[in-house]
Amino acid sequence: MNRHVVKSITLVMVLVALLCSFIFAGCATPTSTPEPTEKPASATPEPVETTASTEAPKPVADPVVIDILHTNDVHARAIEGKYDGMGYAKLATLVERFRAANPNTLLIDAGDTFHGKTLATLEEGESIVEIMNLIGYDYMAPGNHDFNYGADKLFELAGMAEFPIISANVVRDGDLFLPAYEITEIEGVKIGLFGLTSEETAYKTHPDNVADITFTNSIEAAQKMVDKLSGEVDIIICIGHIGTDASTLITSEMICDAVSGIDLFIDGHSHTELDGGIVSQTGTVIVSAGEYLQNLGHVRLTYADGMVSIEAELIERVLPNGDVEDLIDGIADAQAEILGEVVGSTDVTLDGERDDVRTGETNLGNLIVDAMIYETGADIALTNGGGIRASIDPGDITIGDIITVLPFGNYIVTTTVTGAQLKEALELGTSSYPETMGAFPHVANITFTINTANAAGSRVEDLMVKGVAVADTDVFVIATNDFMYAGGDGYEMLTNGIENEFAALDEAVIEYLATLDAVPEVVGKITIK
Repeated sequence: MNRHVVKSITLVMVLVALLCSFIFAGCATPTSTPEPTEKPASATPEPVETTASTEAPKPVADPVVIDILHTNDVHARAIEGKYDGMGYAKLATLVERFRAANPNTLLIDAGDTFHGKTLATLEEGESIVEIMNLIGYDYMAPGNHDFNYGADKLFELAGMAEFPIISANVVRDGDLFLPAYEITEIEGVKIGLFGLTSEETAYKTHPDNVADITFTNSIEAAQKMVDKLSGEVDIIICIGHIGTDASTLITSEMICDAVSGIDLFIDGHSHTELDGGIVSQTGTVIVSAGEYLQNLGHVRLTYADGMVSIEAELIERVLPNGDVEDLIDGIADAQAEILGEVVGSTDVTLDGERDDVRTGETNLGNLIVDAMIYETGADIALTNGGGIRASIDPGDITIGDIITVLPFGNYIVTTTVTGAQLKEALELGTSSYPETMGAFPHVANITFTINTANAAGSRVEDLMVKGVAVADTDVFVIATNDFMYAGGDGYEMLTNGIENEFAALDEAVIEYLATLDAVPEVVGKITIK
């Protein structure tokens, strides 16, 4: 069906939902929403696998319309913001509208949900589970960052969730760590859903978090699930935190091209927006909603004795849901005391003023990149001045101060760069000097000169790492933030494949402050001539 037709259908559904809200206040959620799988509460979890029905699917005479709403890579962006999408309160409004118009509605998350913002990290993801429970999520597959608090904590969060968290390729001690799949039935249509988690999770969370976890081959796991579910269900859906990035070892497209029989693949990990979806060589429709709740993914399945159609789209923002907004506000209020916790002190102003951090190094910029070295052990560190959003006054330093300085929830990654790529990065970051530029580089273990007499692109001179002149062929492990690694601010030369992922920037600075007797001064890493 033409996407314009799909969007027209959605508009009609929204109008119907609004009418329903006036006539039938408090419309119920669908009766077909499956009961959560029980999980043991022990500290060392026993793996669980859902038992499927052995009955063959029965013919469905009339068309059954099923709306599937999906999110991915939310990274705890619970509150609406310029860079953070609609927030959970507005998401809840959209979900309510769909459920009012069509009780046959499922809400699914494709992972990287429990970590990324202070609202989540202060409670190790529990606050996000509470919000998702209130909204009424039906299923989720875990992403690599959902392991950031450790595997045992993720299992604990799965026990708190009022919806199954499933993955068919996460193994502990030879057994499944979570249920592999679930089967639900909607108006006689049997739907089998299974989860997958990227094998890259082994090194895209801290290795200690998954030391006793194995991530098996996702193509083989998908084939096993299709073999198991075929003949038992009418529709097979994979919820995969896999992604479409070319640098990914096994992409969602590779899985769907290799495994025939998956009707719908709800994807995450690469933060990709697939408005309308893409179709694999085997006919699987792959969908992904981008990142940070900037969109809600919507798939409409129409079924009658076989799949009639799969239509996909992305939906943007609406008015917030009051109950969810109140819950989020309550969590934020309760965290106010935590944000006031003192984690260090300074006798001088830590300079994070916009004009200063975007044109030169400051003591606050030095503190941040030094914390990145402390966290990762990398050879060098580089962060962008545009990510530093406030100064810190003399006196006690609180958690809230650090988060105000670093509000974006960025985390630290390491990759490798050659000497030539490092010089290219520094040329980019200094290309607008003396004009302000968000890309202006703050560096650790690096010194260089900006020769303002030269044209942009050839200004960096006397480049040294740890006091040694840099050759183009030298190779360094560099710590940077995930925004820059993804090419943000134009730093595309840093996208060389992630070596490892580490703590959020604010968390790393807080830990580093505890090791200091005094904050660092400006030490002349960058010379202007």
